[in-house]
This record gives sequence, structure tokens and C-alpha cells, in this order.
Amino acid sequence: MHPAANWTCPTCNQLVRTPFCARCGEEPIPPRDLTFRALLEKVVHALTNVDARAARTIRCLLVRPGELTLSWTRGVRKPHVAPFQLFLIANVMFFALQWLTGLNVFSSTLASHMHQQDWSELARSLVARRLEATHVPLDRYAPVFDRAVVLNAKSLILLMTLPFALLLPVVFLRARRPFMAHMVFSLHLYSFLLLLFCVGLLAAELSRWAGAGGLDSPRVDTVLSIALLIACSVYLYLAIGPVYQARGAMRVVQTMVLAIAVASIVLGYRFVLFLITLYGT
Repeated sequence: MHPAANWTCPTCNQLVRTPFCARCGEEPIPPRDLTFRALLEKVVHALTNVDARAARTIRCLLVRPGELTLSWTRGVRKPHVAPFQLFLIANVMFFALQWLTGLNVFSSTLASHMHQQDWSELARSLVARRLEATHVPLDRYAPVFDRAVVLNAKSLILLMTLPFALLLPVVFLRARRPFMAHMVFSLHLYSFLLLLFCVGLLAAELSRWAGAGGLDSPRVDTVLSIALLIACSVYLYLAIGPVYQARGAMRVVQTMVLAIAVASIVLGYRFVLFLITLYGT
């Protein structure tokens, strides 16, 4: 580096004769950095840099299953967005699209819980007891529940990643991975699932425009559910190969176990949201 003119470090308040302060790493501020043009350049650079990393990470997530987890465990982290940040980005995209389409995947209404879910009989019993205890009629309580469940679905969605991460060391007992590696794989998988749900929401909306009824149609709902489960299974099969060195027939079995777990966790999450919202409002 070329020698710099003498300057006083603003942090250490000492005279410095090098381009950077040896104690804290500060550098002198060029006059140009204090101009409005320089500020705009920094803002543009920051935004484009984040967007480029996010786009590159999402592309890797979709095109090369398991590669992001491998990169993270090997210490290659600068080129990509961190796992939790990626999950948040996918979360924002999913709930934004859910709001635009008016469709609900996790935040089912009270009416849906009481009449359209596998646990509807239990839900009706629990709601009746809750209303009796609070002395609130159903027509007044339902809108309160519907608003609260949307907020809970957004704030608690991270909960789905934990039981899946706890299952991974059991399924891949011989892999002997640290738990954080399992957690990162879980975050990457559920980031993929949220993006996959975005595709499902768009497909449901297109079916509604085409007159097929959208998610209100049991046939459309069933077809989309099966298609999403198959896509998730294929992704899992491709991802566990490089990450856990899964091979042969055991790889197929492990894929089936994990796919069933994913579906069960999604259903369980919806039921847990029902309970949390019911007894929290």
C-alpha cells in the first residue's frame, strides 16, 4: 500500500502515518465520501450487492439441492445469504403472495378449523368450551381469531424447522453431523418449501381464474397437495445424497420418511396455530 499523509484517527485520537489505523482499522475519510453523490453510490452498491447474493442463493437452492448446506458446513459462506436470512426472505415472499392472492396455507380461518380440517370435531368442542368460558358469541369471536391466526402464522413459522432438524440425526444416525448442520439443512429445506408453496398459490389462483374453483375445490386442493408432496420428495432425494451421502435403497426409504415427516409437521403446525390462537385470544 502507498503511504498516506499523516492523519488523526477519530477513534483512537492518535496520529497515524499509514493508510489504516493499526489499532482499530479506521481509515481517513476522503472529502468525496461526504458528498451526496457518494452517498447514493453506497446505497446502490449495498442494495445491488444484497440482491445479487439473494438471487444467487435462491438459484443455488432451487437448482442444486443440498449444495447450500454443503457450502455452509465447509465454511464457504460469503457468496451466499446466511441460512436464517434466506428463510426470512422466503417467508416474506410467501406471505406477500398469500396476501395478494387472498389464499391461506397455514393461517386457516376459524370456520375452516371447525368444518374443513381433520380435527374439526375436536376443534368445535374446544371452541365451544372456550366461548362458554369467555362468554363471547361465535360471530364476534371468529373475526378476532382470523386476524390473530394470520399474525401467529407469520411469527411462529420458524417452529416447523426445529422438529425436522431433530429428526435428521435419527434418520442419518451414521452420518455423525453436528446438530447445527442438521439445523441449516432444515432451514434450507423449509426455505425451498415456502418457495414451493408460492408456486402452489399461483397455480391455485390460475385454477380459480380458469373456473376450476381454486383451493375451494376439493379436487384442486388434493391435486396440488399431491403435486407439492411429490416435488418435496424429489427435492429431498436429491439433497440428502450430497449432504448425507445417502445411497441406494436406503436413500429411497429415508426420503419417504422425511417426506412424511414434512407433511405431518405442516399439518401439526396448523393445528398448533389453532390451539395457540384459540387460547391466546
